[in-house]
Amino acid sequence: MTPGNQPGPRGEQAAAPRWKQLLALLSLALSLLLWLNGLLDSLSRPSVGDALNRRQLELAVLAEPGLPAPWRPLLAGPRPRQALAEALNDTVDAGAEAGTPAAPPLQLLQRGLSLLEAGQGEQARAPLEQLLADPALAQRPERRLAAALLHPQDPAVMAESRRATLRLVGVTVVPVLVLLLGIGLLLRELWQRWRGRGPEAPPLQGPALGGLDVVLLIAGGFVVVGELLTPLLVAPLLQGLLSAGAVASPLREGLSVLGLYLALMAGPLLILQLQLRGLGPAPEGGWLQFRWRPLGGSLRRALRTLLMVLPLVSLAGWLLERLWSEGSGSNPLLELVLNSHNRPALACFAFTAVVLAPLFEEMIFRGVLLPVATRQLGPAWGVLLSAAVFAVAHLSLGELLPLLVLGLGLGWLRWSGGRLGSCVLMHALWNALTFSNLVLLGW
Repeated sequence: MTPGNQPGPRGEQAAAPRWKQLLALLSLALSLLLWLNGLLDSLSRPSVGDALNRRQLELAVLAEPGLPAPWRPLLAGPRPRQALAEALNDTVDAGAEAGTPAAPPLQLLQRGLSLLEAGQGEQARAPLEQLLADPALAQRPERRLAAALLHPQDPAVMAESRRATLRLVGVTVVPVLVLLLGIGLLLRELWQRWRGRGPEAPPLQGPALGGLDVVLLIAGGFVVVGELLTPLLVAPLLQGLLSAGAVASPLREGLSVLGLYLALMAGPLLILQLQLRGLGPAPEGGWLQFRWRPLGGSLRRALRTLLMVLPLVSLAGWLLERLWSEGSGSNPLLELVLNSHNRPALACFAFTAVVLAPLFEEMIFRGVLLPVATRQLGPAWGVLLSAAVFAVAHLSLGELLPLLVLGLGLGWLRWSGGRLGSCVLMHALWNALTFSNLVLLGW
């Protein structure tokens, strides 16, 4: 019996068939090529960071008329209009250089705000009033900003300013408070561990699979079947169904993301089911050890670990930004969420990011990979390997280090608590925080 009172992996009991070894080797080679290409391709993808910064500045300008004077520098910054004008200039110039001009409403706002900051108020009125006169722009943030710049004391503008203030607090003050709480919890945990007062980790249970099985699951199922074959086979069918149903954007994008992710999950989960079926009776709690109950305890562990990991992920992101200012592209889903104002589409994005992705990814990386790697390499290397594969699988060089730190936190939670359910909840909470921040900035 191996540690955790579970049977040894099948690879220890009998040599794998030659065809299985060759299939695993081929899958691994294809996966490495696909992941390398995806990581390099992320360098040419647009980053959502500049858009997030601009949206926060837009919120600051909208909130400024209703902010008490002592709060304005703290919440909106010393000169939010000037900062927004500079950000808009950069966006318009970058689009012109790349041959992809900015949207006309954004260009009108940039022209009007630049003229206002240059002291040419009369000349600024024309582009700003053009934004107000177009009813098709009613839901665009540029129109709300034009109203705030032209009529700051209008009752409707003041009401919008109060709403913007609440959103601004949600994306600036609340994260700082959460970060401080996380630092406190992290220091307390480190102090307890240093004093030897930390609880002992329970035996880590997981599927009695071998390394070859894990390679077939992740390289063959997750990458080759899920990321390569599924989009080729399912995407045209899905687009045809959406076209036949006359589904328009942005709901079309929301249903496409949801449908493709469900299809991506199918292949790896089928492979995992077949692998687990050949293991015989499962231990108490199942091979994956979800162990949701008591749900309150799982949720508390997930939330506590998330708060402790948050400062470390923030530090990793800050260091990466300082060392590599150019950065690379972000997950395209982030931009879709940021720019969507359609509730059904947002519901599709939210279900994918907050429910499906955490459940699926934790089953693969912390439910299977981590316990198998821990059994063969030890706890530290098992946690590190699962975190590294998790980070690389997201195919973003600019987010690689923060994702690695997040993966280490999820792995530590799985090892220290033994429950996969807590990892799923922590991952879901993390994605929910990111999603909420995008909605607050983009709505």
